[in-house]
Amino acid sequence: MTDAATRQIDIAGIMAALPHRYPMLLVDRVERLELDRSITAIKAVTINEGFFQGHFPGRPIMPGVLIVEALAQAAGVLAVETLGLAGSGKLVYFMAIDEAKFRKPVEPGVLLRLEVEFVQKRSRVCKFAGRAFVGDELAAEANFTAMIADAPGAAG
Repeated sequence: MTDAATRQIDIAGIMAALPHRYPMLLVDRVERLELDRSITAIKAVTINEGFFQGHFPGRPIMPGVLIVEALAQAAGVLAVETLGLAGSGKLVYFMAIDEAKFRKPVEPGVLLRLEVEFVQKRSRVCKFAGRAFVGDELAAEANFTAMIADAPGAAG
């Protein structure tokens, strides 16, 4: 149940907020979005994902860089929704990743819970703190900075 300040977003809403598409769309649903504050999103990790063929044969583990990308995409939804940019053609670009730590391997068959909060928010640059969980166990965490800008080639 959500109150007036929080809401959920399905895959159609996520695709309206982000330009990413398969195989790079790494957020499947938003369980809780609190504008100006935080987001809790889910990535369903399945054996069908192409990266598991080579990472690693016989011991499939989601690459850490993709966990951080999933956190960044959740942050992108938070930023776009908070700043009212859905449908504007604006993109959220990584600028920096700091203090990334990987605590537990993420294997196929789990729901990866992505928790991201604003650390600092300005009109074009936002800082975030993100944590990814498998159940109650911390799998990864990172701080990152993103810039909101026009898509390449877009008139701005």
